[in-house]
Amino acid sequence: MLPAALRMRSAAEFRRTISSGVRSGRSTLVVHAHQPVTDGGGTTTVGFVVSKAVGGAVVRNRVKRRLRHLSVPLLAETPAGTRVVVRALPPAATAPELGNDLRGAWHGCLRKLAAYRPKQPAPETARR
Repeated sequence: MLPAALRMRSAAEFRRTISSGVRSGRSTLVVHAHQPVTDGGGTTTVGFVVSKAVGGAVVRNRVKRRLRHLSVPLLAETPAGTRVVVRALPPAATAPELGNDLRGAWHGCLRKLAAYRPKQPAPETARR
């Protein structure tokens, strides 16, 4: 089980991770990852987005529980301080390959994150 301290809850954290990081997708889910510019420390946090398009409340909660359970071993391979958001797509409700899809998308995101260079702000030019 994923400890509560490692779960992302703030809407601002979700927004920042999705808009500022990298993503990798499969047929059942999309994984977003962002590593804030820090000294490399910090706690890795994981958030889950399962919309009503996936199914009713019972189905959505079942998908979230499966994703939380499947993400625990992947945390050991994730650099400290990384924020990860897993967004389930409608096929996730019935997909037997959800674990393989999560593992593949997670590792794809980590590869992209390692190669990712954030955009540097354009240098200001002197005005005359």
